[in-house]
Amino acid sequence: MTIISAALLLFLVMDPLGNIPLFLTALKNVAPERRTKVILRELLIALLVMVIFLFSGQAFLSALHISEPALTATGGVILFLIALKMIFPPDSHGPHKNEEEPFIVPLAIPYIAGPSALATLLLIMNGEPERWADWLIALFAAWIVSGVILLLAGPLAKVLRNRGLIAIERLMGMILIAISIQMLLNGIQEFALELHTALLQNSN
Repeated sequence: MTIISAALLLFLVMDPLGNIPLFLTALKNVAPERRTKVILRELLIALLVMVIFLFSGQAFLSALHISEPALTATGGVILFLIALKMIFPPDSHGPHKNEEEPFIVPLAIPYIAGPSALATLLLIMNGEPERWADWLIALFAAWIVSGVILLLAGPLAKVLRNRGLIAIERLMGMILIAISIQMLLNGIQEFALELHTALLQNSN
């Protein structure tokens, strides 16, 4: 995986365009002059959480004795389910109601640094941990683009309107489905290779 492909994957799972309506609703009771500061603060908190998870996630996997093929296949299934929700959002999916200025929840977590983004970071880092600098760059790139989109949430919502946002989110979901299926196939292939190698060693 290249830095660009990792950044694109992280951008897709962060889903900033899909989060625009959620951000606007969560910030409706915040004074307009404070909204930019609040979004910047939540973006920085989310980035801190994701960086910590990027470097600590591998130790978590080692403690649980989870193999790389299992993680890759599971990640593919998780991303597939996330993509399905992007394409076919359930009726119950709605914005988090908050009467006060949001802090950490729900903007930083789970809207930006949600389970899907953290799981993706875990998958990327586990595959090639020696390339941690590349994955950190990919995370920063995805975070910056997502941050710019969320800071422009108001103007973008007016330009794209609800239908435009839904159409873009569903297109992103279709791309994510293709990525998730490829990840699932890679996990199955890795498991088959490991099983074949183990059988050959036992026969010898």
